Amino acid sequence: MDLFILKKFITVFVMPINLVMFFLILAIALHWKKPKVSYRCLLLATVMLLLATLPPVSDKFMYQLEKNYSAYNKHDEKFDYIVVLGCRHTDNLSLPVTSQLGDCSLERMVEALRIYNLHPEATIITSGYAEDVNKSNAVKVKQALMLLGVPENKIVTEPSGRDTEEEAYYITSLIEGKKAILITNADSMPRAMKYFIAQGVHLRPAPTGYWIKNAAAVTDWKYYLPSGQKLYQTTVAWYESLGLLVQSFKEG
Repeated sequence: MDLFILKKFITVFVMPINLVMFFLILAIALHWKKPKVSYRCLLLATVMLLLATLPPVSDKFMYQLEKNYSAYNKHDEKFDYIVVLGCRHTDNLSLPVTSQLGDCSLERMVEALRIYNLHPEATIITSGYAEDVNKSNAVKVKQALMLLGVPENKIVTEPSGRDTEEEAYYITSLIEGKKAILITNADSMPRAMKYFIAQGVHLRPAPTGYWIKNAAAVTDWKYYLPSGQKLYQTTVAWYESLGLLVQSFKEG
């Protein structure tokens, strides 16, 4: 099996909801033969699900990832490139290309457009490969940027990278020795920056797509109730934390 596919499979299996389902199924399977073990599996699944859906827990977990880099504000220095890392999209020609982008791709594309308006001297590099679709994420984001007024000759696509590590590898050859800004979601920025630094290039971070927009916001009693949306947020934070863990093992 391809190492990339194996990595994706393992990552999906250890996501919070899948671990919860695993222990619930195990609890059912062991109910008659090993009731004590079954009870422990049920208790573990319940605790995991509760923690993953509680807003205070989920927000704290996510904030630890997002607080590392501040949002980008205009600088007087000039930049050669604006690098936009790839994310999700779908191919559906009945929809405008901006609607074909997944939330993360749309957030990164909008941030690229904002920063391009601040630095029109820069060329935008879009990245991301085609997974189960006809056109790569790099091409889709380029099409969306062109639709919103960015000239085609100001956008370069790099569709080879299948994940952040590969994107850093392929993009480095384009930006080496140049000044560049890096755009990705705030939760994945720590991992992305480390991959580029490992390639010997230092970019100005421009995180976007913040989950926690105001960590000091006043909350009411509903904030302490389980939430399906927070389960997804916890899943994203867990995925990025696993990525950082694997990254640290590689560096070690």
